[in-house]
Amino acid sequence: MKPKLDLNKTYAVALEGGGAKGAYEIGVWKALEEMGIRYNAVSGTSVGALNGALMAMRDLPRAIAAWSDIRLDKVINYEADEEENLRKIVSGEIDLGSIQDVIRQAFDVIHDRGLDVAPLRAWVHEVVDSKKIKTSDVALFIATVSLTDRKGLELRLNDLEEEEIYDMLLASAYHPSFRLEKLGGKLYADGGFIDNLPLHVLVENGYKDIIAVRLPGGMGRERRFKIPEDVEIHYIDTDADLGGVLNFDAEQARRDMKIGYFDAWHDLCGLWGKHYYIERGMSEREAFEQIVARYQRRTPGVSLRELCEEELLRIGKALGVGGDYYDFFIALLEIAAAECALDPFRFYGDRELLSAVRDALNARKEEAAATAEEESAGAERGEELCTLGE
Repeated sequence: MKPKLDLNKTYAVALEGGGAKGAYEIGVWKALEEMGIRYNAVSGTSVGALNGALMAMRDLPRAIAAWSDIRLDKVINYEADEEENLRKIVSGEIDLGSIQDVIRQAFDVIHDRGLDVAPLRAWVHEVVDSKKIKTSDVALFIATVSLTDRKGLELRLNDLEEEEIYDMLLASAYHPSFRLEKLGGKLYADGGFIDNLPLHVLVENGYKDIIAVRLPGGMGRERRFKIPEDVEIHYIDTDADLGGVLNFDAEQARRDMKIGYFDAWHDLCGLWGKHYYIERGMSEREAFEQIVARYQRRTPGVSLRELCEEELLRIGKALGVGGDYYDFFIALLEIAAAECALDPFRFYGDRELLSAVRDALNARKEEAAATAEEESAGAERGEELCTLGE
């Protein structure tokens, strides 16, 4: 598989904020490295800023190790009697999706004190090397809000002093539920209040080729501005459930990294499928013939016209399938693959996945036949025993 991007170009990368969902961005980064995609600038908001710092350091192994070992107590301090309330926040029982409600809800839950994020500060100092950022060949931009100065900020961290780099990374990630503390003598709020996907700062600094990584359900707003005609943005996003904003859990993070890795290949290489990662090999006609063959086996005697104008139309509407017959075929193939419990986290050719589905279905039939034969033999032995007892 080859990405559809021009590998002779160097790209800028924009990373959206989204709390614990940020592990997804590390998986995307891993895929970019394997594709041979070069980058010379990163912008990030909140967790995107923290991941952007790691990208500026060009230390993917450190990023993977840090996220693979993440825990909630590495982000916030909490007392034993607060654990249940935090569990509700993490699991989504308390809705953090609304900017207007989030401060009230989160502060009420933690007795109007806010969450103590001293562990987050320690974690940032542990995984981020500010010296490498200052000397990096990658420009690092972040978005935050200065509550003290009452204005949004877009900053280039490479130009700051080493300790100030740590402060501004924290400033960008200052979730509304966190306990307010001064950083460098000022109060800050999460950069998501002004720009959760910081494309503007990249465009303003002259970057023309951008890869934007989105996180689903992230709180915050996206800054609206006119994208110049000579700027090209390639988006990577997902429909997958990446967990809650504060669900800092190692197992969830490892899963999210895996999803990010496969989604990057999907979106940048033009793979097919919503739940599987499928490389196209069939033409639309071949896909159509597979569909017809399937339904003619299931409903022998149906005319081709009836099948196309009535049955397939009905099924397509029920599945919500748009596009052509290849899209229809892939939708059916994914349903069959899921029913056969085939591993979604691998790359398939469309013919390969079809063959794997057939093999799984045949194995299931053989297993069912063997079970039925065994049950029949058991029943016969039972009858014989009953006869012997007469």
